[in-house]
Amino acid sequence: MTTTATHLRTIALHWADLHEAVGAPARVGAFGLGLRGYLARLDQLDAEQQEYERHQAVHLRSLERGPDQIGERPAPVRLTILDTMRPIEAALVECADQTAAIVQRSPMAYAPRSWLAADRARRDQLARADALDLRRWRYTGRRTAPYAALWLLARVERAAGPFTALREQEERRIAAVAAGAAGRVERALDITAQRRTLEQRHDCGGAIDVHGGEGRAPLAHCTGCGRVWTGGGVAAAGSI
Repeated sequence: MTTTATHLRTIALHWADLHEAVGAPARVGAFGLGLRGYLARLDQLDAEQQEYERHQAVHLRSLERGPDQIGERPAPVRLTILDTMRPIEAALVECADQTAAIVQRSPMAYAPRSWLAADRARRDQLARADALDLRRWRYTGRRTAPYAALWLLARVERAAGPFTALREQEERRIAAVAAGAAGRVERALDITAQRRTLEQRHDCGGAIDVHGGEGRAPLAHCTGCGRVWTGGGVAAAGSI
């Protein structure tokens, strides 16, 4: 069983891969609802590529410069990856905000002026250290997806710090956000193998299993007669 901690580690570990994928050529290894879904995904990628090229052409025209102007032009980006990263980051940061509002203890108060000087100095030193504790979630500054994922991971694993224990409601919320975000990361990078059985059965009555993911084009086979289909052509997909 995949745990919340595993999902959060997946996000933190693969966030840099998403950044690299933003500037990488698109790969076709999508896993859909059978080979028809795969072919539909190809059509979708073509449409996305055309839309990207339109945006890129407009962008390049805005950057047209004379031969006397130097400097590098920005590299093309994959808008679909960026569109995946933005909601993931927003969801994780919001989840960390909500969790911190409940479990993060307020900083220790400074000593009253009425205390003896030595006691006041010791209390104020502790208060400053408590307020600056690096384990605290901040509502400004570093608010990135991997940092939020690691901070939430520490809460799930009951790491020490100025926090109370997570309640069941917070654990469920973190689990839901982490699972959704990790799933989107894995699909965007195509790093997980998948298998699905189509509702439609083959002419022989056997079930049709489709395998894909991990950068590979889907492959279908009939569990009854053993027939195999690949994504090599429309005719092969159309026979399913």
